[in-house]
Amino acid sequence: MADVNRGNRPLSPHLQVYKLPVAAVTSIMTRITGHALVAGILLLVWWLVAAVSSPGAFACADWVVRSWIGFVVLAGSTWALWYHTLAGIRHLFYDAGIGLEIEQARNSSWIIIIGSVILTLLSIIIFFLA
Repeated sequence: MADVNRGNRPLSPHLQVYKLPVAAVTSIMTRITGHALVAGILLLVWWLVAAVSSPGAFACADWVVRSWIGFVVLAGSTWALWYHTLAGIRHLFYDAGIGLEIEQARNSSWIIIIGSVILTLLSIIIFFLA
């Protein structure tokens, strides 16, 4: 006999039921931050090209970089750079066979998350104080 309740059940619960481990989330975020760094690089390259192009082009690019959206993009890119760097260092340890246990991977994931935020804040503070 046919299962009459089949239409009421989810076919694949996946993320509604399964919670990704923090190590998996940091792995996914490493790929995302690698792609997100392009936004900051494009903004900086535009600013540098405008600086050698003309005073009008530089004034426009400099206004964008100094605006709140420029600050958000550059601060986000700074965080992405620190995050991606720390995750890359962890990956070097993984390649050497170090830190592959579940507890070690969880701890190193939290170190990456917290470390990237702290290093970003320090970078912003140093930039504005210098």
